[in-house]
Amino acid sequence: MSDFTFWDIVRNLLTGLQWTLALSLVAFIGGGLIGLLIMTLRISKNALPRSFARTWIELFQGTPLLMQLFLVFFGVALLGIEISPWLAAAIALTLFTSAYLAEIWRGCVDSIANGQWEASASLALNPFEQLRYVILPQALRIGVAPTVGFSVQVVKGTAVTSIIGFTELTKTGGMLANATFEPFMVYGLVALGYFLLCYPLSLSARYLERRLHASA
Repeated sequence: MSDFTFWDIVRNLLTGLQWTLALSLVAFIGGGLIGLLIMTLRISKNALPRSFARTWIELFQGTPLLMQLFLVFFGVALLGIEISPWLAAAIALTLFTSAYLAEIWRGCVDSIANGQWEASASLALNPFEQLRYVILPQALRIGVAPTVGFSVQVVKGTAVTSIIGFTELTKTGGMLANATFEPFMVYGLVALGYFLLCYPLSLSARYLERRLHASA
């Protein structure tokens, strides 16, 4: 195992795990904010915003995350702007996340009966007020479980960022495997790290689905 002890490996992997968690949080929060905007445009009565939102969603859902990561990392560099692997990873994963969350939330909003829109309109609420005070509170009950469930995909998606040199859990594991010549043990611990992050999220999604009766 070279000069590395088992606990040296674990300590280094925990550092990588922290960066994985940090990137996941940034991507999920940033993607959620952008996704909410895209969702609002997607349900607009104006054709132009709807077309923009639909193109955004189809673009980021229809291309691999790895390709998006390369375009951000190498594309910005072609413009003469240096970009760190951390920033490139955060931007790419945020945009990727925004497309999926926008479509998840759009489906939740569309599931609300049209009568709710009509009833809120009869109260002289404008479309923004209808969405904020009447539609979104109801859609929230439906959207919590799939949103939490998708967060698992965001965590696992961070593994792709190791390709551009971002030192998260997978990249750290690769470096340790090369240094220790113990790939089975190292990657086993890497898999355990992802499991410890993702399994509680999966359990939370199932619990919330039952609790909020989203499946109904």
